[in-house]
Amino acid sequence: MYWFLILVFVLGYLFIALEHSVHIDKAASAILTGVLCWTILIFGSDSLLVAHPELLGHLEETRHFIDSALLEHIGEIAEILFFLLAAMTIVELIDAHKGFQVVTDKITTTSRIKLLWIICVLTFFFSAALDNLTTSIVMAALLKKLIDKKEDLWFFGGMVVIAANAGGAWSPIGDVTTIMLWIGGQVTAMNIILTLFIPSVICLLIPLLVVTTRMKGEIERPLFSKESLAHPDHEVSDFEQKFIFWFGVGGLLFVPIFKSVTHLPPFMGMLLSLGVLWVLTEIIHRHKEYDSKRGLSVTGVIRRIDTPSILFFLGILLAVASLQTTGHLRDLATILNENFSSVYVVNTFIGLLSAIVDNVPLVAGAMGMYSLETYPPDNLFWELLAYCAGTGGSALIIGSAAGVAIMGLLRIDFMWYLKNISWLALIGYFSGIVYLYLMKG
Repeated sequence: MYWFLILVFVLGYLFIALEHSVHIDKAASAILTGVLCWTILIFGSDSLLVAHPELLGHLEETRHFIDSALLEHIGEIAEILFFLLAAMTIVELIDAHKGFQVVTDKITTTSRIKLLWIICVLTFFFSAALDNLTTSIVMAALLKKLIDKKEDLWFFGGMVVIAANAGGAWSPIGDVTTIMLWIGGQVTAMNIILTLFIPSVICLLIPLLVVTTRMKGEIERPLFSKESLAHPDHEVSDFEQKFIFWFGVGGLLFVPIFKSVTHLPPFMGMLLSLGVLWVLTEIIHRHKEYDSKRGLSVTGVIRRIDTPSILFFLGILLAVASLQTTGHLRDLATILNENFSSVYVVNTFIGLLSAIVDNVPLVAGAMGMYSLETYPPDNLFWELLAYCAGTGGSALIIGSAAGVAIMGLLRIDFMWYLKNISWLALIGYFSGIVYLYLMKG
């Protein structure tokens, strides 16, 4: 059963990767993979014995352990799903009020190169101020307003993944893993910014320069919003448009502040922002006709949320959690520690591995393996771990929260990303590591 679990996990990933070839939605494959992996744990409890030999011969204790582990992981996964649901609702609410026109009206260029640089720079800094997941949701909505052709939309979406992950790596609040290292005391806020800002810039800049030498021509602007066919426009005043846009963006920016002040999980701050925005829209539109009011309120726009993307997240994270429970990821970290003495080799491999499995358990495993006595705060090991775990996931579109969100929202094909974006992500990733090696030795 130990190897059967890994086999099911790998097959599940293959079905996700070959979604357009097998004609099965990736969300269905992800959900099925996640549930099957945990079912194998129940019927093949020997999978746990490698990591937990004390459970040998204790069937009831084994089942209780699995139940407890599942509930613990569900709690962690729910934080991400609620965060995602609230953020997507805020974005849809801004969209319903035509708020994104505040930005799109300012971007008049149709040059592919100029637009790509504008989008990537915005994404890079937004990701540091918000986080890479929220930023990718916002940028996906913007791209739909700016680009009509699917091939262009996918390419810009792929570059957004690279930019969002690079921008999140140098900020203490830009990525879940940097937040973990910051709260755990492995890095300090100012040091992570000063140390990783330039490598993160290089991680984005190199792919951008490569693309600039190859890209030319103009993009086609959409003549209308595809969503407007199913969701007719509702009249909004200039005040309502700008108020909801700025208050919505302000609500997103408020989340890391709320996290720093209260130390509550980020999804609580996102739900608070959604709740306040919900009340405000109810007050603003209280005198309007029912149909118009409903289309501009949370109760109306929440129906436009991409639910399959949320279920895709759920399935992927459940599958990865099963590997964490059986100790597979911890075993891998141990093998790395025993066979490689260079922090560059270990962290480079962790970064690449994070493109396949979630970077959170990988970083958590590293934090558990190496004490602050072994590597003191702001040691090169932790700095490199933050960079590699944050940017390595760009190598595959399912390797990061930003990638999964963009994949779901823009319907990007896994194999297309692998052929067109992965090599760009990898040259940026390795360029940043080389810079750190030359600077730090």
